[in-house]
Amino acid sequence: MGFIDFFSELCSCEWFHHHRKKFKLSKDLETVEIKVKMDCEGCERKVKKSVEGMKGVTSIEIAPKQQKLTVTGYLDPNKVLQRVRHRTGKRADFWPYVPYDVVPHPYAPGVYDKKAPPGYVRNVLDDPVVSPLARASSFEVKTTTAFSDDNPNACYIM
Repeated sequence: MGFIDFFSELCSCEWFHHHRKKFKLSKDLETVEIKVKMDCEGCERKVKKSVEGMKGVTSIEIAPKQQKLTVTGYLDPNKVLQRVRHRTGKRADFWPYVPYDVVPHPYAPGVYDKKAPPGYVRNVLDDPVVSPLARASSFEVKTTTAFSDDNPNACYIM
């Protein structure tokens, strides 16, 4: 068996399927937002150092006023959360807030949160108890879009 035969066998599909366990597919790029209480600059450093050495992390952002840690990279969100909890000893949860504009009724009971940062409300669209209160009904959507400037077929009132 010559070099050319060996090389062609090496590049064949059979060889790849036989050895595909060695080639793992990489994870998707994820952005993980975590709420962690940070009182001082020491807490910020501790939280940042807890995820700094993780494999797959590409960037780390800390917003101390919002008590928010944002980690971007090729990683598992649950592993990031567990690592922050373990290394810092602080209570950490996934970021529970969404921008104010996403929720149709931001002042519905259970949606508005006094502790939320400015411009954010609690993400309750997946919660089966509060979700019907936070969603707009089809009648509301029809009524509000009937008089909208974005709708070219809207009623025109002079």
